[in-house]
Parts: sequence; C-alpha cells; structure tokens
Amino acid sequence: MTIRLYDTSARQTRDFTPLTPGCVSIYLCGATVQAAPHIGHIRSGLNFDIMRRWFLHRGYDVTFIRNVTDIDDKIITKAADQGRPWWAIGYENEVAFNTAYDTLGCLRPTYEPRATGHIPEMIEMMRGLIDRGHAYAADGNVYFDVRSFPAYLELSNQELDNLLQPSGENETGKRDPRDFAMWKAAKPGEPSWETPWGRGRPGWHLECSAMAHKYLGAAFDIHGGGVDLVFPHHENEIAQAKAYGDDFATYWCHNAWVTISGEKMAKSLGNSVLVSEMLKRWRPIVLRYYLGTPHYRSMIEYSEEALREAESAFARIEGFIQRVVEKAGPVEPAAEVPPAFAEAMDDDLGVPQALAIVHTTVRQGNSALTADDKESAVARLAEVRAMLGVLGLDPLDEKWSGGGTDRGEDLHGVVDSLVRLVLEQRQAARTRKDYATADAIRDQLQQSGLAIEDTPSGPRWSLS
Repeated sequence: MTIRLYDTSARQTRDFTPLTPGCVSIYLCGATVQAAPHIGHIRSGLNFDIMRRWFLHRGYDVTFIRNVTDIDDKIITKAADQGRPWWAIGYENEVAFNTAYDTLGCLRPTYEPRATGHIPEMIEMMRGLIDRGHAYAADGNVYFDVRSFPAYLELSNQELDNLLQPSGENETGKRDPRDFAMWKAAKPGEPSWETPWGRGRPGWHLECSAMAHKYLGAAFDIHGGGVDLVFPHHENEIAQAKAYGDDFATYWCHNAWVTISGEKMAKSLGNSVLVSEMLKRWRPIVLRYYLGTPHYRSMIEYSEEALREAESAFARIEGFIQRVVEKAGPVEPAAEVPPAFAEAMDDDLGVPQALAIVHTTVRQGNSALTADDKESAVARLAEVRAMLGVLGLDPLDEKWSGGGTDRGEDLHGVVDSLVRLVLEQRQAARTRKDYATADAIRDQLQQSGLAIEDTPSGPRWSLS
C-alpha cells in the first residue's frame, strides 16, 4: 500500500512518505471571506476533504488545518462601500462558507484559524526574517527581499528577471519592485495593529506561513490549495517560511478550477455561481457528486447539462441501494473497499477511475437482484457503501439520511406522499381491471418527470 500524489514542486507524482509514521499533516488555504462562496471556492474544500477521507481510510491519523483570511483589501473596500464594520463583512461570509462546507458533507477541520487571531505570530516571524537579513521595514511596511532567497520561484518555475510581482496601493519604500509586502502600513480609517515598525495590517502571504508554523510546526506533510495560488501566494509562503528556518511543506497539491466558457469562475469576472443558489435547485449530495468526482487536477466546465448527467448517474446508484434495502433490510458498509477502487485512489486520488468501480459494482448488484441472488446483491451493496463512504457520498450515512434538516429532503417526503396517493389510485384501477385508467395515470406521472417501476413489493417511483 503506497499512496502517490502529484507534487507541484517536483512536477511529478511521488510516493507519499509521512514525516511521522502513521500521521498526516495537511494545511489547506481556505476562504478569503470577502463574499459568499461560489462552487469554484467550495470545490477545493471538497477535493481535500476526499484526500483527508482517503488517508483516514488507509489508517492514518490526520491533522487538517484550513485557515480563514478575514482581513484583506477587498474586505476593507466592501466595508467602506457598505458602511459596515470590516469584521461584520468577514464573519457573515465565514458563516456562509462553513454552511456550504457542512451542507456538502465536508468534515470539520481539526483547527480553523483566522488571520486576525495570529498577529503576534506574524510579528515574531517578521522579526526573525529581518534579523536574518531576508526582510526590511520601510515607511511602516515590511517587505521580503526576494533576492535574499535563491530558491525563490522554484515552485512556479519562473525566472526572477522576468517577474512582474503584484503590488498593492501605498507599498512605498521597496528596494526592489519584485519584493513583496508582509505587512502593510496603516491608512486612515482602516483596521490596524501595533508592531515594532508601526501600525498596520498583515499582508496576504504572511498569515499562512505564520499559522502553518503555529499549528503544524516547522515541517509538515502536505500544503494544498487552488492552482491559482501557486504564484504569488504559495511561492511567497515558501520564501517566508524557509528563510525563517522552517522546512515547511514536503508535498504541494493543487486543485484545478471550475470554469464557465473556459474562464475561471470568479466574483471579479461576474461569472460566479453561488452555492446558496445552487442548493435551491440541486440536492447537496448531487452537488457534491458533481464537484467532487472529476479528478482534482482537471478543470470542471460548468453547465446545466453536466449537472443533470451527474444527477442521473447518482440516481442509478441510489436506485440500486434502495432496491437492496427493500429486499434485504439495512446493510452495513464493508470493512474494505475493492482492490481496484483502492488502487485508483492510491494513484493520486484517481476518483474518476474509482467511481467507475462503484458503477461497475452497482451493475453487478443489479444483475444479482434480477437473478434473485440476494446474497450477492447484499455483498455488492456493502462494497458500494464502503466506496461511497470514502467519497462522502453514501446516501445511507447519517449525514444524508438522518436529521431532516435539508429542504430538499423535506420536499422529497411531500412528493413521496402525493405520488403514493396517486399510485394507490392506479393500483385500485388495476385491481378492478381498468387498465386504461391505470395506464393513463402512469403516463401522466411519466410526463411529470417521474419514472414508475412495478416491483414484487409494489410500485416504486424515481425522478426520470
């Protein structure tokens, strides 16, 4: 058993060897809470949730850190535009992100630190970098001297002489335009904290280096995030942490975007699809299937058709599960997943290949049901539940089946009651041999988007 991961820094797939046997430490760049989450934001959380679940299934003890960036230029701008406190904007959207993560079945992080809660750690790191000659203060700002760190840009594979470093407003006093801000001098009316170099607020990159150091130590296993963070964010994190003396992350894993018409989904481009809006139209488990089952390093091109296909594919899985439970009662997940599924997941989290094993097992189970082979059908369902559990997609799991807090499930219950009433009328017509009326009722239900299946235990409906 060897898990292999694609390491962005090595530009190849590598065998995973943890720093501490039996343990995995993961730092994931989480939300910048300047707006409510769209499905591109949440994809990253889902992809690394599946990674975490696979490590857990393989018997590892996982420490999972997902930070919250609760102060940045966009939050401050929105607060000024709306006449509201910056922390109110941040907290409102932090709640929205956590609601989306929870609704789509992501496990809660071990710790979820906020940037503004770790100013002392940032000051300590800046002081150490200045003492070592890697940073300097100027006009109340603190900058990282990129030429002092020879390994700068190795992650993104760029040449320093060709670099155009993003620069913010009022970043004055730089020795080199490519140096980046770790601390930004205070501006009137904006939030600020006291430091030895004057009042100000943290730069985006410093916070993650400081928080990773605090919660995971000088070295940890995996750093994750979206592919758009490779530069400048992750490149600058590495420079700060390693110049400070940390070994930092051993593996760098990046998920791809959700795109619309080939463009990255982003609030700034006006093409984002909010999770809250999607959940009004799609069940959470279907949205998780749609976002979580493509390979994490492949782009997802958003379309209604693709979502409908995901819904239909998952409905086939649910239909098999329902039929076996009706025939045999509750079935517990198998202790192990099929070897082919494990092989796919071990190979850089090959979820599409693993999902193919799920669907193959479902087809085998349906064939067993058709042959009235109850024992084989039950065995296949146990395997399917084990595999779906790893993916966070088991519809019989308490997350999805118990609690009744989801409006989609409430609506399903209402529709079920109404459809069963109509099916009773159809059955009454069949009993009195009025087949024309029975067929007419069935046709009307099908025109309404419902598929009716007659089974030995009675008729059963599903969305067609």
